[in-house]
Amino acid sequence: MFNFYLLECTYYVYLGIEYQSGKKEFFKMEISQLAAIISRLDGMIKEQSDEVQSRRFEKDGRELGVISYDKETDTFILEELADKQKFEFDNIDLAAMEIYDLLND
Repeated sequence: MFNFYLLECTYYVYLGIEYQSGKKEFFKMEISQLAAIISRLDGMIKEQSDEVQSRRFEKDGRELGVISYDKETDTFILEELADKQKFEFDNIDLAAMEIYDLLND
């Protein structure tokens, strides 16, 4: 018999296994940058507050974008700070891909 534990962090997932003998092992697995972005966006959707949720995205200490989620309209709005452009998404995957592109350009 095994017990499994899954702990998620921003860039890693830790998988823990507890064997019947009581021995425990933990494995650190790197998750993709895209999966980490989706996790942050999903957290915005699940937030219990009725206020608009916002998250900032940085690379090497430079803030590149701010994304907001409005529960009322079920939309994400991404503002790219360098050129002040705004993009609206009604799909978490499309929003995540745009953030990924922003961070990796």
